Amino acid sequence: MFTTSRRKVDSSAASTTKRAMSAVDPAREHYQYIHGKVVEAIEPSVVVKLSPVELEGRIHHLVTDIVSAGQLPLGHREVSSVVKQLVDEMCGLGPLQPLINDPAVSDIMVNGYKEVYVEKLGKLHKTDVVFRSEEQLINLARRIVSKIGRRIDETSPLVDARLEDGSRVNVMIPPLALDGTYISIRKFTQDKLSLNQLAANGAMSDNMVHLLDVIIRSRLNVLVAGGTGAGKTTLLNAMSFSISPTERIVTIEDAAELKLQQPHVVRAETRPANAEGLPAIGQRELVKNSLRMRPDRIILGEVRGEEAFEMMQAMNTGHDGSLSTLHANSPTDALVRLENMLMMAQSNLPLFALRRQVADTIDVVVQVERMRDGKRRVVAITEILGLEGDQYVSQDLYRYISSGEDVQGNLIGTFKSSRTLPQFAAKAAHYQLEPQLRRAMELEL
Repeated sequence: MFTTSRRKVDSSAASTTKRAMSAVDPAREHYQYIHGKVVEAIEPSVVVKLSPVELEGRIHHLVTDIVSAGQLPLGHREVSSVVKQLVDEMCGLGPLQPLINDPAVSDIMVNGYKEVYVEKLGKLHKTDVVFRSEEQLINLARRIVSKIGRRIDETSPLVDARLEDGSRVNVMIPPLALDGTYISIRKFTQDKLSLNQLAANGAMSDNMVHLLDVIIRSRLNVLVAGGTGAGKTTLLNAMSFSISPTERIVTIEDAAELKLQQPHVVRAETRPANAEGLPAIGQRELVKNSLRMRPDRIILGEVRGEEAFEMMQAMNTGHDGSLSTLHANSPTDALVRLENMLMMAQSNLPLFALRRQVADTIDVVVQVERMRDGKRRVVAITEILGLEGDQYVSQDLYRYISSGEDVQGNLIGTFKSSRTLPQFAAKAAHYQLEPQLRRAMELEL
């Protein structure tokens, strides 16, 4: 409980406190003084049992007592501000909480306690948010990782974590971080954007929406490729809307981000090794296990290593229609990267055999890009046709063609159809989707 027990500050102590605070930044020093008194008067075991509303009420009562006893020149507005900061620090993310609450912010980057950047609408901005000290920042980092049973110290200076709302967090501390503690947060959005909503935002054309719908409903194996922060997971989520609600889907991720709306979804997440000696369980083990769970489709949040081999096997053994994302700068680059991952798992296989497996398994690569105007667009939908010699053969079904930019710096361009019938048209016809496919490709019916 809160043990204020009327720990009133005597008048002489209050006078000394106020003189000391007047020599520095008053607002900051008032907060530090009140913060210290609150920490003395609160039992951490009680804090974890209170709801945020109850905690705010208790803290408000306590702060009012401290301000009155210390004769601090704070009005109702200042008291409310201090209370909010204290609540954010005790059950939120301290100075970062307003950025977490801002729906326009997609990424938060802390470069030491004096520097915080955010990404808004695809562009970086420096904020006026600062931490009081490096100690406050490192304490926040420890609190974040402790909630998932991890620790961060000199023996484990790198940690990937996840906030309660699903946001991804990466923490790096000295000696690896040279200028203090670094925290990077990729915010998780609860909004489940559909392909139509992405098209309304300019990410693709309406015909591309219809084409992607055909691709998913025709059970083609798809790679969504792009750079960091390009919107791969958002696009993968949107494409999943086209999966039938009667199918059983297994999702496998390093950090759970996918939010599928189908009723029959089994979600799995990797586990890193921890201080208690529990071994790591990676994506490869989870993909292997998923094959024993009778999935109709497997969705791998991001393929990045040896699990690529098991994923390719799954796509070739009755789990067609599976999807994954991959870091790559072009559709061809995505296939080459996939090759390299297969080599990690099967180094004894010749390169041609691996390329044949990739060409026979992957049907479509969807390339998404965060462009220089900050907007994310699907810049290519590419069909993989096979091999010619030892080279991949592909055709772009759609490509974004830029023609300049307007006075605000926004790119001007068009999503251009190849106006050719894809090789997978026969499969689309099997699912009675050929008329929709022809319309999507701007062909005569």
